[in-house]
Amino acid sequence: MALFSGISADSKRVRYAVVGLGWISQEVVLPAFKNTKDSDLVAFVTDDPEKAEELGKKYDVSQALGYDDYEGLLSSGTIDAVYIALPNSMHKDYTVRAAKAGIHVLCEKPMADNVAECEEMVRAAEENNVKLMIAYRLHFEPANLKAIETIQKGDIGDLRIFSSVFTQQVVEGNVRLKKDLGGGPLMDMGVYPINASRYIFRDEPIEVIGAGANSGDPRFSEVHETASGILRFPGDRLALITSSFGAAPADAYQVVGTKGELWLQPAYDYHEQLKMKIKIEGKEKETAFDKVDQFGAELEYFSQCVLDNTDPEPSGYEGLADVRIVQALLESMRSGRPVKLEPFEKKTRPGEQQKFEKSPVKPGKLVHAESPSGS
Repeated sequence: MALFSGISADSKRVRYAVVGLGWISQEVVLPAFKNTKDSDLVAFVTDDPEKAEELGKKYDVSQALGYDDYEGLLSSGTIDAVYIALPNSMHKDYTVRAAKAGIHVLCEKPMADNVAECEEMVRAAEENNVKLMIAYRLHFEPANLKAIETIQKGDIGDLRIFSSVFTQQVVEGNVRLKKDLGGGPLMDMGVYPINASRYIFRDEPIEVIGAGANSGDPRFSEVHETASGILRFPGDRLALITSSFGAAPADAYQVVGTKGELWLQPAYDYHEQLKMKIKIEGKEKETAFDKVDQFGAELEYFSQCVLDNTDPEPSGYEGLADVRIVQALLESMRSGRPVKLEPFEKKTRPGEQQKFEKSPVKPGKLVHAESPSGS
C-alpha cells in the first residue's frame, strides 16, 4: 500500500532527477549522492547532450531528458523527487509541475522571484501531498548549529546586533547578472545573511531599510552591484547585511550581545573549515570545524523526510520568509523609505538535532559550466 506520492511502504530509497546541470549541480550536488544512504541519482534534465553523455557515464545515469520532456519524466514512474538547480526565475514553474505530478521537490534558494510565486509553490505542494524543501544547507552544518546553540544558552547575553558581509566577484555574462533570470546579489548571496539573522534571532523582522550601489561597471547594467539592508527585529534588535558581486570574496557574520560577541568566519562557505570565535569579558576562544559535505547532508535529510512522511524544517515557508524580506528591501531601495513587514509566524527553526557530519566529497569536474567567479 502506498504511503503517499508513489513511495511504497517498504521502500528505503528515494530516486532523484537533478534538473539543471550548471555549476552548483556539477561541482557539489551530483558527487553528494554517493555520500548518502538513501538517495539515488537516476535522471538528469538538461538540453546539453555533451553534459548528458559525460556526466551520465561518470555517475552511471542513463536517463537524460531535455526540458521539453520534463512532463514525461514526472509521469514516468522512474523518479520520486527532483532537485531543482535552475535559474531563480524558473524555480516556481518546475516546482509546481513536479508537485502536481506527485513528485517531491528539493529546490535551490532563493525559493522564487517573489512572494506570490513562493505561495503558489507552497500551495501546490500542500494540495498534492508532496514534500517541498528549500536547500538551506547551513541548517545541517555543525558550525552554524553550534553558533545557534551557544547563543541560545545565553553565553553572550541578550542579543543586540547581527552583522554580516557576503561578497564575491562575478564574471560578465553569468546568469546571476541577468534581471529576467532572477539575478542580483541580494537574491543570490543576500539570502544567506538574511536567513542567518533569522535563525540567530529566532524571530522575524518587522521593518527593513534597503540601499543599492553601482560603481558604473558595465557588468551591472541589469542588477545592483552591491546591496545592503538593515532589518529591525522585535525588541529593537538590528541585523545589518551586505552582499556584492563586485567586491573581493568576504564571508562572515558577527553577533553582539550584552555580555560578549561571537564571530563565524567563514560563515557560509563549503570549500574550507568554518571557524567560530567567542569573546566574553575580554577572554577569547576559537573553534575550528572540520569541512563536511553540506549537500549530502541536505539530500539525506530530505530523503528521510520523504520516507518517514515528516515535514522538512527548511520548508517552503522558510524560503517564503526570506523572499518577502528581499522583496521589501528592493521596495525600500526604490522608494528611499523604510518598509514595514506584516507579522509572519515561523514555528520551526534549525537546531542541533539537525546536525550532519558527513565526510567531504571531491568536487566534480565541470562540463560546459563555470563558477560565478569564472574559475
